[in-house]
Amino acid sequence: MVKNKSYNNVINTLLRLGEYHEQISTTSVGDIWEIDLGDKNTKFPLLHINPTNVSTGDSQLTYNFQVFIMDSVTERADWTKNNADANFPKLVKTLSNEQDVFNETLQICTDFIGMLRHSVQQSLEGVNDINDPIYFTTDQFTLEPFQERFDNLCCGYVFNIGILVQNDFQTCNIPVVGFGTGY
Repeated sequence: MVKNKSYNNVINTLLRLGEYHEQISTTSVGDIWEIDLGDKNTKFPLLHINPTNVSTGDSQLTYNFQVFIMDSVTERADWTKNNADANFPKLVKTLSNEQDVFNETLQICTDFIGMLRHSVQQSLEGVNDINDPIYFTTDQFTLEPFQERFDNLCCGYVFNIGILVQNDFQTCNIPVVGFGTGY
């Protein structure tokens, strides 16, 4: 028997992956414009999950999301300039951590995708095989960088991901009156 996964199961699993990742400080779900980046309680790096749609297959559902991984960019006069140790004499040096933020958020994105491709990170008590996929993805991804997209000076990556779960589309327990619908 298939244990159908609900929207809540999928969202909570994605949030849990963010909670367990040691570099992610804040997780959120919803429309991207609802994030209050000016809130002093919002700590970075931030994982934001924006649900986009759900598609059906013969025996599966694919929950589609837009995932944002972002961090704040800061400039300080006492910072070492980017690539200060590298021998790039023509490179314009800045006192910003933007390059480091892009580097770290890209790594977090690949970690997140890897945890969904290799579901050993998702195993729950009672699962007989720790390699049995509970929630998984099989796609190839385009990680799109963004910067200064919000009120704060932030940068990071956004990507679309589809989470596949089994669904048997059972009709035995649908809450309808027991009459035929045809005329």
